[in-house]
Amino acid sequence: MTRRVLIVTHGGRPEAVVALHEAVKELQDAGFEVGLHDDDLAETFGDHMAQLRTREGVAESEVVMVLGGDGTILRAAELTHGTGVPLLGVNLGHVGFLAEAEREGLHAAVQRLAAHDYVVEERGVLEVRVTLPGEDEPRVGWALNEATVEKASRERMIEVAIGVDGRPLSSFGCDGVVMSTATGSTAHAFSAGGPIVWPDVDAMLLVPLAAHALFARPLVVGPSSTFALELLQRSAGPGVLTCDGRRRIDLPAGSRVEVRRGDSPIRLARLSTAPFTDRLVSKFSLPVVGWRGRVAEDAAEAARVARQAATAAVDAAKRPDGGRPTAPDPKGE
Repeated sequence: MTRRVLIVTHGGRPEAVVALHEAVKELQDAGFEVGLHDDDLAETFGDHMAQLRTREGVAESEVVMVLGGDGTILRAAELTHGTGVPLLGVNLGHVGFLAEAEREGLHAAVQRLAAHDYVVEERGVLEVRVTLPGEDEPRVGWALNEATVEKASRERMIEVAIGVDGRPLSSFGCDGVVMSTATGSTAHAFSAGGPIVWPDVDAMLLVPLAAHALFARPLVVGPSSTFALELLQRSAGPGVLTCDGRRRIDLPAGSRVEVRRGDSPIRLARLSTAPFTDRLVSKFSLPVVGWRGRVAEDAAEAARVARQAATAAVDAAKRPDGGRPTAPDPKGE
């Protein structure tokens, strides 16, 4: 049976075009049928991708390979949401936190894919419900990283009331509020001062942006909880809700946003079994010099083996035969 891979990339970047041609050749040489995504994805709030998913053949693909940074991976997630098809990210951006391979590892990634040498990891998403003034039925969207409510006018802050599990918690003026998954904790929520949450922690975060309040700390709740945010009538200006920095909807005063755990996780193809701690160190270039645990022990062992090999090479060079192996004496002498 023919195996199929759909490629999503950032066509406006020269390096992405070069990587695309290389990926197509590598995949075809490995026996894959290759599809190319060449259409813009919707930026309208909600999920309007059913026809595009069918046209692109997402359901018939083994994986969707993404050539780009985290932004391109979030775009590709719009295609795979609700299908169960995993994403395999090859980083062409700066950080590439969601990517699994770097640009120089493209060939190896294709070989691993061909050999079925990968695992699939599920990442929870947010279900986002927005009830606008004068409307009875909420509009429903979703997010892999975060749903962010922000002021629509740069010079005017918004006034919000925050609730958890149907109970009011606090109200304050602010530039906005980020509600994120554990996956999104290293994105917008991180830049706003929120905690880093390991991706295997089933939790949601709420991080206020420049809040004018004494109690406006980041919150972490469990998977069965619900965040609610109301844009108060006394707000100096309107707000805007953005999911994953792409899908947006305007929020006039009186709007209500509810965020809970979604039912359709995004699936990521993983090539490495390294712990999340190593990914943090690598992506953020964190200083670990002085650590005396396992990493230091491994480095010391590698240095010891290297010294032994160097010493052996020097000793061999000093021997009359120059260290070359000699044939055994057939007489045993």
